[in-house]
Amino acid sequence: MNATVNLLLLLLPLFFTTTVQSSPKPSFSNSPPHFLKQNSINETIEIPLQHYFEVTLPLPTDGITPACSTSLLLNHSFENTTGSLSTSSNSPVIRVMDYTPPPATCDWSVAVLDFRVECKGEQHGGGVAGVWIDGVELLRTSTARPDENGSFWNVRKDVSRYSSIITRSNLTLSVMLENLVNDEFTGVYHVNISLLFYSDTSSVRFPLSIVSGESKPRSQSLNRKLISVNNNHEIESKLLDRDLVLKSLYPYYKPADLVVPISASGGLSEGFWHRIEDEFDVKTKNVQISNKTYKAVLELYVSFHGNDEFWYLNPSDSYVETNNLTTGRAHGAYREVLVTIDGKLVGAVVPFPVIFTGGINPLFWEPVVSIGAFNLPSYDIDLTPFLGLLLDNKNHSIGIQIADGISFWLVDANLHLWLDHSEVQAQTTKSEIPSMEIQRKSEFIRLDGEFEIEGERESEVTGWVHSSTGSLQTQITEKIKFKNKIKFKDAGTTKELQQKYKRKTKIKITNENDEVIESLQVKIKYPLKVSIGTKPGSDADTSVMITIVEQERSERVYGDNDSMVLSHKQNCTGLMVVKGSSVLSGSAENHQSYSYNDGVGCYSQSVDVVDGDVVGGDTSSICES
Repeated sequence: MNATVNLLLLLLPLFFTTTVQSSPKPSFSNSPPHFLKQNSINETIEIPLQHYFEVTLPLPTDGITPACSTSLLLNHSFENTTGSLSTSSNSPVIRVMDYTPPPATCDWSVAVLDFRVECKGEQHGGGVAGVWIDGVELLRTSTARPDENGSFWNVRKDVSRYSSIITRSNLTLSVMLENLVNDEFTGVYHVNISLLFYSDTSSVRFPLSIVSGESKPRSQSLNRKLISVNNNHEIESKLLDRDLVLKSLYPYYKPADLVVPISASGGLSEGFWHRIEDEFDVKTKNVQISNKTYKAVLELYVSFHGNDEFWYLNPSDSYVETNNLTTGRAHGAYREVLVTIDGKLVGAVVPFPVIFTGGINPLFWEPVVSIGAFNLPSYDIDLTPFLGLLLDNKNHSIGIQIADGISFWLVDANLHLWLDHSEVQAQTTKSEIPSMEIQRKSEFIRLDGEFEIEGERESEVTGWVHSSTGSLQTQITEKIKFKNKIKFKDAGTTKELQQKYKRKTKIKITNENDEVIESLQVKIKYPLKVSIGTKPGSDADTSVMITIVEQERSERVYGDNDSMVLSHKQNCTGLMVVKGSSVLSGSAENHQSYSYNDGVGCYSQSVDVVDGDVVGGDTSSICES
C-alpha cells in the first residue's frame, strides 16, 4: 500500500462532511466522500422515530403555554435542494415567504423560535440550515444523520434579542436547508417552524442571571436556577423591568432598537450568507447608522465547510505538495474570523470547532449530537468604542474575512443598535488591535511529522459616548492565546491533534468623573483533542478506524452584579469497520456533561450513550456547596 493511499485512509474518517456541495459525485480533491451505514429499513413494522437532541440549558419557557404563536413554515419538504434555484452551482435552494408578526393584541416579553425536523431515509447528515427575517439571521443549525427507521429533532432558541425585527410587518422570511437526494441519498427533511410568544404574566420562569443587577434578588439562600416572577410583583421591593428580561448576560441586557443585516445582497437567489473562498476573499456591506446610536454590537454567524470543515486538522501546504497529495485540505490549522470597519481591524474571533453529525465518526452523534451542532453559537463584537468612527452620517464598509481560510466558509452578521431619543456624540480615543502574532513549526519526513502553530494577541480599544444619560467611556481589553499541534505517525495512518484557545476580555464603563459604572470579565476556553488511527481490516478491502474526541466549551462571565459559568464537555471513543464509503460495523461511546451556574442558581446534565442507546444520565438544578 503506497504512501498516498495510506494518507487517504487516514483522512477518510474526517469527512462525513456538511453537505453544501454542488456535485452528487464529489471527487476527493474537491469534496470529501461520505460513509454510509448499512441500514435495513423495516417497512412492515411501525417503529417510533428516533429522537435526536443536543445537551443544553433548557429555556425558562419550556413547558409553559405561550400567550400566542405564529407558524412560519408548515410541513415544508426540503428534497434535492443542492444548486437547484439559481444558475450558481454552489447555491442551495431557499424557501421564501411573507412573514407575519404576532398580533397587536398579544402581550409578550419573550420570543422563542421553534424549529422541528423529521426525516426518514438515507442521508449523510450535517447539512447546514439557516433562518432569516429580512436578512437578519435568527438561527444557524445542521441536520442529523437519519436513523434507519426515521428520526426527528427540535431546536428551541430564545430570539427575544431580535424583537425589533419580529414585531414588524411587510418582511420576508427565508429558510435554507441544504439537502442532496438521489439514488443513494433518499432522505427528505420535513420542516415546521414557529415563533412562540410568552407574556410576563404567564409565570415565566426566568433564569436569575438575566435580571439586572439593580433588581436581582440578593438572597443567597435561593439554590434554584429558575424562579417564577411577575412584572406586577415586587422582588425585594424592586420591580422587574420586562425590558431587561433576556436570556443573555452580555451584551444583550435588553433588545436593540434596530438590527441591521450584514448579509449577502443576493439573498433570495443565492442565500443571505456570504460564501468566503480563501483568505483574500473579503465580504463587505456598506451601512449608515443613525447618529442617535449610543451602543452597537456586531453578532457573527459562522460555519465552515468543504476543505475547511476540519480546519483544525489541516497540515501545511508544504506537506501536501512534498508528498504529491491531491487533497485540497491544507494551509495549516489556524483560522480566525476578522471584522473590519473601512478596512481597519476592529475585532476577531476564533470560532468554536463545531463537529457536524457526520464528522470524525458519525456513530458518535446518535442520538446525542456534538456541542453546538443543532444551535451553532454566534459571536459578539462590541463596537461601542468605535462609534466615533461611525456617527458622521456617512456610509461605512463593514468587512468580514477568514485569516488563512480556504474554501469555504459561510458567514454573515447582525448589527444590533441601541438608539437614544436625541443626537449622540462619540469619540474613539484608543484603538490598538494588532494582527495575531503567529509562529509556525513544520517538520516531517515523508508522511510522518509534526505541525505546530501558536498565536497571541493583546488589544485595547476605548471610546466615549455622550448621550442623554451622560458621558460614558467604554474600555475593552482582550488577550488571546491559540495553540494547535498535529502529529502524523505510522506512515500517516495515525493522526493526533491537541488544540487550545483562550480568550480573556475585560469591559469597563466609567462616567465623566472616572467612576466605574460597570465592569465585566469574559473568559473563554475551547480545548480540543482528536485521535484517528487507520489499520487494515480482517477482510479484503476493509479498514478499521479508531477514533477519539475530547472537547469542551467553557465560558465564564464575571461582573459587579452578574456572573455566569458554563462548561460543556464531551468525551467520545469508537471504531468503525469501513469498506469503500460504507461503514460495515462499529461501536461508539459518547459521554457528555453540562453545567451552568449564574451565581444564584444552577443547572447540570450528564448523558451517557453507548452504540446509539442512552444508557445513563442525570439532571439537577441544585447547587453544590
